[in-house]
Amino acid sequence: MSLLEVKGLEVRYGGIRAVKGIDLAVDEGELVCLIGANGAGKSSSLRAISGLIGTPPGALRYAGRDLSGTRAFQRVRNGLVLVPEGRGVFPQLTVDENLAMGAYARTDGEIESDRERMFGLFARLKERRRQTSGTLSGGEQQMLAIARALMSRPKLLLLDEPSMGLAPIVVQKIFDVVREINAGGVTVLLVEQNARLALEIASRAYVMESGAITLSGRAADIAHDPKVVEAYLGGEAA
Repeated sequence: MSLLEVKGLEVRYGGIRAVKGIDLAVDEGELVCLIGANGAGKSSSLRAISGLIGTPPGALRYAGRDLSGTRAFQRVRNGLVLVPEGRGVFPQLTVDENLAMGAYARTDGEIESDRERMFGLFARLKERRRQTSGTLSGGEQQMLAIARALMSRPKLLLLDEPSMGLAPIVVQKIFDVVREINAGGVTVLLVEQNARLALEIASRAYVMESGAITLSGRAADIAHDPKVVEAYLGGEAA
């Protein structure tokens, strides 16, 4: 069953159509990636899905419900959570405090156990739990942004360019955790410029160009599509 259905989604900035009526779906339990060049409309699509950009009725359905009129914070409370491009941590707050912010809408008694689970996923964060997040490295901030999102117990996690600007060893750690998160039952929609890694961990993929979806299918098949190989994989199939 589709947890997320996108039909005819458009995003405009003044007279510019950044997203031109795209269709996509993410089934419950899937890890789906959306790849494409800079300016293709990938981040705008995630911002619309997460509620940061308004959309017309019928363009977005989540868990069977129309999302039009649902504000971003309400979507988070319903399990639809975005990790934005650029990390977006609270720089003056400590690691612990950032994690607490991720659980701000929760009232259950398992917040502390989830915090310890985050420290299990990202041991570096435990070492720096009382350090202000603005003093962390870029990789540590990305780990914190993902951990903070997970503290809200998402059903659908939207990840926007998690590898951007990070060292290869950190990128691999991030992708290993994304795979583990998905294996643990969290549905993931991943926007990523590193097409090779994205296609390696995803089950299905969409290719976006100039605001439109130009190709979709099994990630393994798309990784061998000649146009994708030439444009995004450096001439070698993933």
